[in-house]
Amino acid sequence: MDTSLLVALSISFVIVTLFTPVLIWGLRSLKLLQPIRVELPADHQAKRGTPLMAGLILLTGVFTSVYFHPSPLVLFLGATFVLFSLVGFMDDMKKAAFQDPSGISGKTKLVFQFAFTILLLYILLTQFHLSSDILLLHHLAIHLPVWVYLILMMLFIVGSANAINFTDGLDGLLINVSIPTYFFFFMISDKTEIKTFSLVMIGCLLGLFLYNIYPAKAFMGDTGSLAIGGSLTFLAVIEKVEILIPILFSVYIAEQLSVILQVWYYKRTKKRLFRMAPIHYHFSLKYGWSENKIVIIFGFVSWISALICWVLWKYMFSKYV
Repeated sequence: MDTSLLVALSISFVIVTLFTPVLIWGLRSLKLLQPIRVELPADHQAKRGTPLMAGLILLTGVFTSVYFHPSPLVLFLGATFVLFSLVGFMDDMKKAAFQDPSGISGKTKLVFQFAFTILLLYILLTQFHLSSDILLLHHLAIHLPVWVYLILMMLFIVGSANAINFTDGLDGLLINVSIPTYFFFFMISDKTEIKTFSLVMIGCLLGLFLYNIYPAKAFMGDTGSLAIGGSLTFLAVIEKVEILIPILFSVYIAEQLSVILQVWYYKRTKKRLFRMAPIHYHFSLKYGWSENKIVIIFGFVSWISALICWVLWKYMFSKYV
């Protein structure tokens, strides 16, 4: 591994580790605190008043990436992270400032996400000359008209980003699950920019994990989780591994699917399929799993998913040119 990559990872970890306490102090001083939905279990009600929007510290990863590799692709990845973080920030700010657990409306969030996604996809297609092909196997791809590709990728990106956002429901859960996903992109990419960005984000997440693990001293909020979701999904698009997403994003998809199934089943039967959705609450309420146990098991599943995808990519796929 290039020494500069290890330096980038180390510096991002140190920066987040040192400055997160300062951010937490600032958030607490401004009374930007997490409101808790009344339907959540009693152990979650005890988290009321925890500083929100600690995900802002992850933006230091964008600057670190640009510093170590100032290139158009790194700037693009940084812009992706910032734009999706902005949507989350608006949601978190309403939650914290008005102590309103609902935040901004889901429709408003989707409008911004689709608008930013269209803009970013347009830049990828026109400035970075991204192909509108979807890679299936070694030297086998489906060529799509640009407008069809745009529609499919918009739905894929926004849907996946929100699935990843659903995973941020327990202390340290999203961090523990997303680190293997970033590591997968570090392993498969032949682009130094993506390797740098992925490692820097891993360093940032490891630093934030020290303060987000149970009992969390601060929550990253949608400011961090949507940014993670947007960046991971765009990495999949850039690397042309969309076909692997059902495996690579297995934990995120399970979280989102549990919500969809819960709503569908309740509307049909007036009964609940799960004790609570997303599914991480179900394991807590039905089986009595502790937060740390759920975080460890879900993280392990994410590492296995990343490993399976790496094997599939290595032996069944090739870099699509």
